[in-house]
Amino acid sequence: MTRKSWLLAGMALALSGLNVATLRAETLEDVLATTYNSNPALMAARASLRATDESVPQALSGWRPTVTLSGDAGRGAYKSTLNGAQMLPYWQLRDPRDYAVTVSQPLFNGGRTIAATGQAEAAVQAGRGQLAATEQTVLLNAATAFLNVVRDEAVVNLNINNEQVLRRQLEATQERFRVGEITRTDVSQAEARLAQAKADRIGAEGTLQVSRANFIDVVGRPPESPQPPAVAAAVPASFDAVKSIALDKNPNVVGADWTAKAAKEGIDVAFSELLPSLSLNGTVSRALDASLSGAEAITEQAMLTLSVPLYESGLSYAKLRAQKHTWGQRRLEADQARRDALQAANQAWETLAAARARVQAYTAQIAANELALAGVEEEAKVGSRTVLDTLNAEQELFNSRVNLVVARHDEMVASFQVKSAMGQMTAEGLGLAVDRYDPSAHFEDVRSKWIGGGIE
Repeated sequence: MTRKSWLLAGMALALSGLNVATLRAETLEDVLATTYNSNPALMAARASLRATDESVPQALSGWRPTVTLSGDAGRGAYKSTLNGAQMLPYWQLRDPRDYAVTVSQPLFNGGRTIAATGQAEAAVQAGRGQLAATEQTVLLNAATAFLNVVRDEAVVNLNINNEQVLRRQLEATQERFRVGEITRTDVSQAEARLAQAKADRIGAEGTLQVSRANFIDVVGRPPESPQPPAVAAAVPASFDAVKSIALDKNPNVVGADWTAKAAKEGIDVAFSELLPSLSLNGTVSRALDASLSGAEAITEQAMLTLSVPLYESGLSYAKLRAQKHTWGQRRLEADQARRDALQAANQAWETLAAARARVQAYTAQIAANELALAGVEEEAKVGSRTVLDTLNAEQELFNSRVNLVVARHDEMVASFQVKSAMGQMTAEGLGLAVDRYDPSAHFEDVRSKWIGGGIE
């Protein structure tokens, strides 16, 4: 094969590798969609909510009848006496059999069913808030892990480039030393900067591996050529708007409010134990004694049963008082949830504002450092600048580029933190192209279910 053919083949292979890399490149939206569909913590939270959904049909069962079938069958030997004297000198064998069907329909149970149903429905709403909070946490962790990898890959590339620049600088310095233009001190300074660059590059590569490991933990697979987002997530223009949305829509606040509502309904549940209960009971039974010429007894009856608690050792009153304290606790926790949401929104907003200012400052600093480095290099050629001046100028430009990468990362992470504080760090709030989990579908499916133990 000719040299030209080898060259063309090498170019084709390089382009092929580039295309493969391009095909493997993933965006932040891809990562968030993958996390939404497969993260174990999020899937466990959905399962927990489905279990909470079942508390509603459990409460509604208080309206429904219970049906019980009971029966006995056996064989026995019996002796009987009359007036103290033995009637028969032998044992009598019998085969007793009986069965009964009992139906019990609650008519009134002190309002317990109504209160328990309200409590269960409030618990479901609180569970939905907790699910949304978990979804936000998982997606925020995924976005942060993605952006950490993007940042650390960029820093590694900057360090590699810086090391290459300093290596060329060292080679040029050594050449100038050989011709007597500079001293051995200049060469040592260049060697020291190169050694520092190597150490920084190794440290950056270690940081990148840590970020990749965290990405795998959150997303479930290694990152595949992550592409940095073009801009940060859109957020309101003022903190007042952020604050208003956070206090109204933050899932931790919503969940805490519904938890307090469930605790209030629990007071009525506890109080119902002090009220009378009334039920209608029907029984059909049949008893057969095979030893007595097939004698049988059939019973059919319907009875109203009233139960009025008079004193139950103070247990019900203790439960009632405890539930009132629990309600007070839950209301205070809801107040704290609002404070926490406001603090999170404030912190994220200020972090975002600071990151935006840093991005602008570092962008201007890079432009100035590029001009300064070019000037120092020109001045060094005519001997008015030393090797150390050039090394310092290169280091300042390198540092400003790294700082810009970090500032852009912080801006994007802070924008997602603002969305999380507002309750918008969800698949719906982010507009992810996924089949969104509908928590109400399972609830509506089981709410009125009377029988069946199967689950999806």
